[in-house]
Amino acid sequence: MNFKDQIQYRLQRLNSAEKLILVNVISFVLPLFLKTLFFLLAIPFSAFIGLFELSSSWSVLLFQPWTLVSYSFIHSGFFHLFWNMYLLFFASRLFLNLLPSRTFFNVYFLGVIAGGLTFLLSYSFFPAFQNSTPIMVGASAGVMAVFIFMSTYTPDAEVRIILFNVKLRYLGLAFILLDIIQIPYGNAGGHLAHLGGAGLGFLYAQRLQQGSDIGLPFERFIAYCSNLFRKNNSFTAVYKNNTSPKKASKRTTGASDQKKIDEILDKISTSGYESLTKAEKDFLFQAGKK
Repeated sequence: MNFKDQIQYRLQRLNSAEKLILVNVISFVLPLFLKTLFFLLAIPFSAFIGLFELSSSWSVLLFQPWTLVSYSFIHSGFFHLFWNMYLLFFASRLFLNLLPSRTFFNVYFLGVIAGGLTFLLSYSFFPAFQNSTPIMVGASAGVMAVFIFMSTYTPDAEVRIILFNVKLRYLGLAFILLDIIQIPYGNAGGHLAHLGGAGLGFLYAQRLQQGSDIGLPFERFIAYCSNLFRKNNSFTAVYKNNTSPKKASKRTTGASDQKKIDEILDKISTSGYESLTKAEKDFLFQAGKK
């Protein structure tokens, strides 16, 4: 196996969250090299990176609407990136054991958008921020959305912190309170964006438990936009009415797996994640990779 095949193999083994973390790392490292190139060519790097940062000005957003998402891939420093990705890795392992990748991406990117809008609205309405037009970067709003989603969806699940087990509900509440009390002491827009992402995660989990997936419209919109860039297939597909026994068996197996997943999720909502047997946890983990 050559080097290229090894890279492809390793990338294929990454789950959805790990691929997202990799994209964030690349988005952090690449500008470091670009900054050197811009310096040598005497081109202002700040003007370039500003195309991806989220401004608190609505007029800037009007001409750069992509920044409502792109700001989440820009980080101000190594530790800013490290702690965001560390928490995302931790929360995503819990998330993907229970729910599919598409739901993970819905929660994450809707959290990014909710955090960005909270940032913009805060600088428009709060008197403390008048005559100020800062910019915001970082994935924190999306990370908070995923973490608070899990804290709401499986509040009684416990995680080990040093010597103690702590329920997710209390850990999520601690994160929210920390953001609230830190607002007057600096990075106010960032902390407010965290709360916006957290609010989205809480709402998403609540509605999902009630049987409504609020991320579906966003998912359909992304699918529609993706289809616009795909080339039209000039071949006409021909379908046969008969189904091979092998395919029929796969559909039956898929329906059986989904029924088992639903039963396990019902058990989690009633008794918490820790009530699951090892076999049930392993089954959810494998199902989350599909």
